[in-house]
Amino acid sequence: MGKDNKKTKPAAKGKDKEKAAPPVKGKEKEKVDLKKQVNAIQVRHILCEKQSRALEALEKLKAGTAFNVVATEYSEDKARNGGSLGWMIRGSMDGVFQDAAFKLPISTCANPLYSDPPVKSKHGYHIIMVEARK
Repeated sequence: MGKDNKKTKPAAKGKDKEKAAPPVKGKEKEKVDLKKQVNAIQVRHILCEKQSRALEALEKLKAGTAFNVVATEYSEDKARNGGSLGWMIRGSMDGVFQDAAFKLPISTCANPLYSDPPVKSKHGYHIIMVEARK
């Protein structure tokens, strides 16, 4: 009986895998496909070398100032035009910036949902918002 049970269990597992695998793979494939579909985001940021300046910018945002206005005033990089970085693809951004950006919901400059606290990268402190995904 012990041998039969051992033979039966692997066979049953194999059969269970065959029967259960397609729906699970289908669901997993859907999840993977959704992740693949979100390979690019339209992103804005406010980059400050010093944390104190980033926190000042954050206070302006919390007071209700539009994201693009705060970015123009505070951002210290080439994206001073409202902080727009345009469309960025997964893999083209600094790791911590990318991780934070892809977790953010979509929002607008007038009513931004942004990274709080600012995200520290090798470039400085970022306040990030996402305008669109594709």
